[in-house]
Amino acid sequence: MRSDVWRVRVGEDNAVWLSTECRTARLAKEYRPIDVGDGVVEFNHLALGSIRELGEEEDGYITDDAEGLRVWIGDDAFELELYEPAGT
Repeated sequence: MRSDVWRVRVGEDNAVWLSTECRTARLAKEYRPIDVGDGVVEFNHLALGSIRELGEEEDGYITDDAEGLRVWIGDDAFELELYEPAGT
């Protein structure tokens, strides 16, 4: 089972929105983005897969291109980074 975790700093309001109001926030727990505090949202591989299903017209959609892996909210893009806990 994959255990990759990706994090993105989107600001507190956007973090709350992604984890509670985004279409993927209504899925089973393992498929939802998690607000981990301080404006940061965490995605496991299942949550990242589910949010990739959003269309370009929806806030929260993901792009993965030469610019990197980014989540879009409005006209703002926020870069996701692979999270590696301290001590690993």
